[in-house]
Amino acid sequence: MLTAEQLLAAQKANLATLFELGQKAFEGVEKVMELNLQVAKTSLEEASEHTKAVLAIKDAQELLALQASLLQPAAEKAAAYGRHLYDIASGTSAEVSKLAESQLAEAQNKFASVVDNAVKNAPAGTENAVVLVKSAVAAANNAFESVQKAAKQAADVAEANFQAISSSAVKATQAATSKARKSA
Repeated sequence: MLTAEQLLAAQKANLATLFELGQKAFEGVEKVMELNLQVAKTSLEEASEHTKAVLAIKDAQELLALQASLLQPAAEKAAAYGRHLYDIASGTSAEVSKLAESQLAEAQNKFASVVDNAVKNAPAGTENAVVLVKSAVAAANNAFESVQKAAKQAADVAEANFQAISSSAVKATQAATSKARKSA
């Protein structure tokens, strides 16, 4: 049976966890906002430079060359932005997951303690029920660990795919830029 002090301690721990999760989420949002501000500032500066370059063009040949020269850096910047955004999201997710895992481990330990106390105080003749409860708890823990491993593997595969797609997009843009320069 839980006492009032135990319930109060559990509520305090839950609130602390909630605030810590909120802090992690705000840190992630703050990083994304910083990245977006940096991108906006850089984009504004580049737009000014590109406008000056367009106004200085004297013929169509120069215009084609300018367009070809701008295509590759734009694709590389878009890929870099995507990588930065992904890094922020995966970093924030990893911090939240780490916090959640520690809280879950603590909850599992508390639950195991409650089960152990219940087993110690179980009336005679309930040994089969005790074995069943212990078996169910062990099976639940094993299932959770399997789900965690699968989720980590899926995240690793997703990250590898993201990197491959990003690299392919940059290479395709480089190839297109090379062809455009040759035809210009």
